[in-house]
Amino acid sequence: MEENQDKIIENLNSEGGVVVMPTDTIYGILGRAFDPKAVDKIYQIKKRTPDKPFIILIADISDLSKFSIQFSDTDKEIFYKIWPGPFSVEFEVNNETFTYRSFGKKLALRLPDNDLLREIIRHTGPLVAPSANLEGEPPAKNIEEAKEYFGDGVDMYVDNGEILEGEPSTLISLRNGEIKILRQGRGVLEL
Repeated sequence: MEENQDKIIENLNSEGGVVVMPTDTIYGILGRAFDPKAVDKIYQIKKRTPDKPFIILIADISDLSKFSIQFSDTDKEIFYKIWPGPFSVEFEVNNETFTYRSFGKKLALRLPDNDLLREIIRHTGPLVAPSANLEGEPPAKNIEEAKEYFGDGVDMYVDNGEILEGEPSTLISLRNGEIKILRQGRGVLEL
């Protein structure tokens, strides 16, 4: 995958660019979070319910400021314990920048445990990263399954073999140190 890094970045940075590739949990369909064309394209090719938001991958905890996210010092301590890792955190957001699609009131962000992916994000900015599947179908375990779902609807496929035991991230909400599990996934909280 490393040899494709420049090509992945180029495709993601093109207007409306969408790439299917492994994340730190499962294969995802990725596009720049600040590119409404890419976000809309992913909703269309996934046949996703329009009011169902995507997980957004960030490269560093400091990227939270790009979303005008406010959090307590207690929350920040927890971020450093669970990130990078398979935990997506839902945040309340009041920023007009995210009014396209379902963004606006709540965003779920994750700092992935994958150095190459974080490096790509440093060059592209935050990425929406839902699982590589059509809504209601199981996530693709390999590129062949992803191609069956999306065909030529994406700009690039990055093959990293079979992901047999892939699970989505655990989705939590975090408010002043109080954690609620919204969806149990790969991450197990041990704080």
